[in-house]
Amino acid sequence: MFSSLPQNDWLVIALGAVVGGLTRGFTGFGFAMIFMPLAASVLPPQAALAVIWAIDAPFALFLGGRNFRAADKSSVFLLLAAATLLFPVGLYVLIHVDPYIIRWMISGLVIAAVIGLASGWRYHGRPGVGLTLSVGSLSGLFNGLASLSGLPLALFWLSSQTRRPAEIRADMQTYFLFSTFVSGAILAYKGIFTRETLLIALSVMPIYGLMLLLGTRGYRIASEATFRRIAYLVIAMAAVLSLPVLDRWLR
Repeated sequence: MFSSLPQNDWLVIALGAVVGGLTRGFTGFGFAMIFMPLAASVLPPQAALAVIWAIDAPFALFLGGRNFRAADKSSVFLLLAAATLLFPVGLYVLIHVDPYIIRWMISGLVIAAVIGLASGWRYHGRPGVGLTLSVGSLSGLFNGLASLSGLPLALFWLSSQTRRPAEIRADMQTYFLFSTFVSGAILAYKGIFTRETLLIALSVMPIYGLMLLLGTRGYRIASEATFRRIAYLVIAMAAVLSLPVLDRWLR
């Protein structure tokens, strides 16, 4: 009804909304990690970036508002400040630099990090300001490159021995609450949004919302070990799906 996309292409977008919504509801992140590789196989990268933002924005604002009180606000705002500075840099790279080189680098780093986390490595105590700012900068850079701001954040919080799933979810949702405003303003300023991208987002938003609800209910009955295993799996899948060598197969 809303989009002029060919039916097969729209089905790819809808599949990303189904799997990404379930993932986001359960772990608190991961929508763009799943959605971006699929969307980029049928849409230009800039259009895929706009669609991701438009689909998730209403839900990010709602979930962020619900989790704001439980979040570690000092850490979240420090991460957000660094990410805001680096987001335009990532967007510039997306527009002007061959994305294949960047995607290989990101995928390789993420796969290595997941292997380290799955092996049981954790850091102890509270992270310092330097580490927090570094992670925030990577989040902003990844967000501009491929709307993958959650990747560095998830690895950052999951690698902490002291952070529980409920705390990770609260921090993540609060971060997305504010980053949605920031990234939306920058994308609008750069002219990334179009009528077609907004219509595509509108056409799959109900599907995404339903899957988000189902994923959230699944989280409530899962153990901490299950939460971490699924989170690791989501990040690893995102890294593998982002490999340029799979573009022909995805397309």
